Amino acid sequence: MRPSVLATRATFPDIADRLRQHFDVEDNPSDTIWPRDELIRRLQGKHGVMSTGSERIDAALLDACPSLKAVCNVGVGYNNIDVAACTARGVLVTNTPDVLTETTADFGFALMMATARRIGESERFLRGGGWTKTGIYDMFAGGDVYGATLGILGMGRIGQAIARRGAGGFGMKVIYHNRSRLSQALEAGCGARYVDKQALLGEADHLVLVLPYSASSHHAIGAAELSLMKRTATLTNIARGGIVDDAALARALRDRTIAAAGLDVFEGEPDVHPDLLTVPNVVLTPHIGSASVRTRHAMAALTADNLIAALGFGPSAGKPLTPVNPEVLNAR
Repeated sequence: MRPSVLATRATFPDIADRLRQHFDVEDNPSDTIWPRDELIRRLQGKHGVMSTGSERIDAALLDACPSLKAVCNVGVGYNNIDVAACTARGVLVTNTPDVLTETTADFGFALMMATARRIGESERFLRGGGWTKTGIYDMFAGGDVYGATLGILGMGRIGQAIARRGAGGFGMKVIYHNRSRLSQALEAGCGARYVDKQALLGEADHLVLVLPYSASSHHAIGAAELSLMKRTATLTNIARGGIVDDAALARALRDRTIAAAGLDVFEGEPDVHPDLLTVPNVVLTPHIGSASVRTRHAMAALTADNLIAALGFGPSAGKPLTPVNPEVLNAR
């Protein structure tokens, strides 16, 4: 009898076909987000799941689904998964690092530029019929990017890729803060200088957040941190919702404590704090940092490879490419 797996969200047809070569697959072409009880029902008898950030995989769910042996997440982040609970029950967790680095860095830089140059505001103005004369000296005058100071909070793969874009193509002075400092070679490679968090907040013209979400990073940017930033500064969040206190940010934008913000992630997404929808000086996008066709396909393909290997099939049988809790493999 073949193992059975669940794909919780719609995926590329060729990826679903690859899974069917090895498993009985229950997929979700309608892309419905199932309520928790429905998800648990569909996971009964399943040996693996191709999950996304829409599903919370915790101890209670694992106990209700005892056949589950692998949780393979489509995404580099996995704060939707209780990894410790999975490890304790011998359930392997995988993610998709590396394949989305450059695409997400492209998007982060684009969102930062759109925020600095007030592109969202000016497009709404034009579409609303507000543009009736040219040559207004200060119409939507924003902040320069070239030659400005780029601050990066979180200096993993994506943070380093953003730093290289800023230092190399835009002549930016790049500063960063991270839980641990990079090696001198890595700092030199991306043209970045380490500073403490207070200096980062105070010196950056454009602050980009790229740190993972955890209990320790919850509301890493709140009212106190925003008050330390320049009034002319921008904030761009492509990391995770919850890292920024969205209510505090909305107040800071309304009060012009900072100049503008660009947000691709939100607390409680897909819900967005209503106050963020009423301030003009913010660019909002629906968590699309990795959304190029090539990259999204590569993420799904890596997830499928991990699931196939985790359940003992394919050329990497028993050795998934990107395990989050490899100690489970050792125990097996």
